[in-house]
Amino acid sequence: MFIQTEATPNPATLKFLPGQPVMEEGTFEARDLDQAERSPLAKALMQLPGVGGVFFASDFISVTKTEGEWQHLKPAVLGVVTEFYLSGAPLIEQGGADAVGAGEFFDAKDAETVEAIKELIETRVRPAVAGDGGDIIFKGFRDGVVYLKMKGACSGCPSSTATLRHGIENLLKHFLPDVQGIEQFEG
Repeated sequence: MFIQTEATPNPATLKFLPGQPVMEEGTFEARDLDQAERSPLAKALMQLPGVGGVFFASDFISVTKTEGEWQHLKPAVLGVVTEFYLSGAPLIEQGGADAVGAGEFFDAKDAETVEAIKELIETRVRPAVAGDGGDIIFKGFRDGVVYLKMKGACSGCPSSTATLRHGIENLLKHFLPDVQGIEQFEG
């Protein structure tokens, strides 16, 4: 098995491409061992010294380090991922992908604007963000402000604020005059 790696804009996160599907649909993120409990692969990765986060998408795995250098951590991650794929174990044992629409908030009168926001995020933003090893999820819309959750490499990335402010905010404002701004959703 040959696993490619790619750098991401977040220097603490590396993207691993196993050359086969990772998630059939949706995404999965674990930032601690409790969250990783649902996935044997996430659990094994989170047990490596220096690993602080794991993110699974359709065809890649992003791993975020808390300490150390990639030259030392990367071989251990590659070993865990290779061993997992050779084992044939399920990626996620219970619960499936993270729920996308869970916890959304917006006023019913804004439903049309929210649908347009989601469509723009799905077609124009998420593919670009996935290329950088992460994901972005719509969480809410209130008083002209769009709330988005950054996942994977994008979570905690030094350039995520610039991505939100300059890229996504400008895109949404251009197409939707009701959008006044964007805030990162924590939680």
